[in-house]
Amino acid sequence: MKQTQLRKSVISSPLAFICNLALVYVVYGLCRLAYLLENWAVLSEGFDTLSFTEALKGCWMFDTSAILYTNALYAILMLLPLHWKEYDGWQTLAKWVYVVVNAICVVANLVDAVYFQYTGRRTTSSVFQEFSNESNIGDVMGVEVLRHWYLGLVGIVLIVGLILFYVKPTGTYKVRMLKDKLIYYVVHLVCFGLYIPFAIAGMRGGATTAVRPITISNANQYVNRPSEAALILNTPFSMIRTINKSVFVDPKFFSRKELDAIYSPVYTPADTVVMKKKNVVVLILESYGREYIGGLNPPVNAQPSTDGTSYKGYTPFTDSLIRQSLTFDYSFANGRKSIDGMPSILSSIPRFIEPFFLTPASMNKVSSLAGELGKVGYSSAFFHGAENGSMGFEAFAKSTGYQQYVGRTEYNQDKRFHGDKDFDGMWAIWDEEFLQFYALKMSEMKEPFITSVFTASSHHPYKVPERYKDIYKDEPGDDNIMHKCIRYVDNALRLFFETAKQQPWYKNTIFVLTADHTNLTSEPYYQTDLGAFSVPIIIFDPSGEIAPQRRHGIAQQVDIMPTVLNYLGYPKPYVAFGADLLNTPDSLTWAVNNTNGIYQYVKGDYVLQFTDGGQAKALYNYKKDWYNKKNLLGTTGKVEQQLERELKAIIQSYMERMVDDQLTIRH
Repeated sequence: MKQTQLRKSVISSPLAFICNLALVYVVYGLCRLAYLLENWAVLSEGFDTLSFTEALKGCWMFDTSAILYTNALYAILMLLPLHWKEYDGWQTLAKWVYVVVNAICVVANLVDAVYFQYTGRRTTSSVFQEFSNESNIGDVMGVEVLRHWYLGLVGIVLIVGLILFYVKPTGTYKVRMLKDKLIYYVVHLVCFGLYIPFAIAGMRGGATTAVRPITISNANQYVNRPSEAALILNTPFSMIRTINKSVFVDPKFFSRKELDAIYSPVYTPADTVVMKKKNVVVLILESYGREYIGGLNPPVNAQPSTDGTSYKGYTPFTDSLIRQSLTFDYSFANGRKSIDGMPSILSSIPRFIEPFFLTPASMNKVSSLAGELGKVGYSSAFFHGAENGSMGFEAFAKSTGYQQYVGRTEYNQDKRFHGDKDFDGMWAIWDEEFLQFYALKMSEMKEPFITSVFTASSHHPYKVPERYKDIYKDEPGDDNIMHKCIRYVDNALRLFFETAKQQPWYKNTIFVLTADHTNLTSEPYYQTDLGAFSVPIIIFDPSGEIAPQRRHGIAQQVDIMPTVLNYLGYPKPYVAFGADLLNTPDSLTWAVNNTNGIYQYVKGDYVLQFTDGGQAKALYNYKKDWYNKKNLLGTTGKVEQQLERELKAIIQSYMERMVDDQLTIRH
């Protein structure tokens, strides 16, 4: 072999490898552009203050990590001197490993562009557990592929591009001279040896020993708002970096004595409390965001509408119920998924880092409204119209003290209804029928009782029953497909309360209505870091003992359990991470959530954003600056210090109890 030909052959494979990795960077960039355009309303809000240099730096770092992780096998195939013989066959194998792996990454990024609308964050590895019990995922994805066909087209173009622009090494290695073989082996081993430290540094996010491997939360240093972190990240990285990761680590901010003095989630009732044996009904309304409810809009700190159409309500019955109920100026979910809502609402456990359902702590001993009230003679049942076992709800309900789980199976056995004729074809029994079933089944229970229902119809694929298609339909100019579903669910609630009023248990019952999380939004106000968590919290007492009013305070899902238990005069100690809203002054109410590795702590006039690494990132006066334009960090002195101190105590207490299995009081 001529010397020049040998040199070209020797370096051909490493050069092709570099070119093909560069192609993957381009593909990731195009996926990110598609992600941005699909979610423009949310992600473009803060572009005027975003440093594009920093953002690009962050994108490069996270893409590098993901690309090096996912192309590790390809690197071995291309750089190690394994293909001296059967060169063409080996290179064909390397090419298709490259194409298949990176095609999967393209699909993951583009699918997540749609899923972001529901979660506000990049998808992590927990998604496989989240939907492991669902048999209809293929149908769900099929509907979304049709609805977002253009993203499918983008994916096809990018995958075809990976094939067409793939650089295949040239030349041949079938040489006979020992010297030529030696040169080949040396060059490839040197290239692979140089690649290893580069790959390790790229995967970790830095080359120095002081650099810890980057995690999802590191994306926040390149943006101003937590929601923007999703744009810096990519889905393959988010999934890889959360596989088998422990999410609960005690930060040890304070000593035991200091922590107990600042914050404790343990409620210890006075010896003099007298128990009210009232029934409790908790309605968890799927995706029933605050934005849709006319009676809670416009928000107290919203900008005036310019077109006169903003904050249109879609819930006439809920509006009428609000006038008879206790509500709050600001009310928040503690998570962004259905599996976040149930622990927060029923067990007063907020979502920190990952959904509680999907962490090792889900094996801890956990209580709930039903578990605590069961200790004083209450009967209990959890209702959900989906297939029994769906979303892990049945397992969680039973593990936290619910005596019965009533689902689609039990509905189908009730001869008063029409069984699977009332199935929506995708998720569950239609809300109207299932809520009627719910009302009647409670009349069969021994009083006092605690029941909860999780509705399903205000959900993908955004349909209403055939008989309502001309009543609840997409209105001209209204591009939010949730609105017709919300109108249908509101009417289902109206019919539920009509039936409930006729039952003997009605007047001796407290009703709590909230949503599991928010959903598709139209209003910019509800596309912000706090707006994305804004759900109703409505407490309705037909007896009038809980006075109807709109309080100027903050409420969150985890407040429901301590508020109800303390109102009833529950006599035993218990653990709850929320506040008793009926006995906490408005100025001391608060809320906490976590999004993309950033904690948000809302209290008084301020929201503190705090990294899961223990650093304050931003402070805003949300009452005056809902859109987070002016970062006040470092300017408020004691206010900032106090908020940080309280949030650290909440985080530490939460983490300690998760790690040490202390979510209940052992009597």
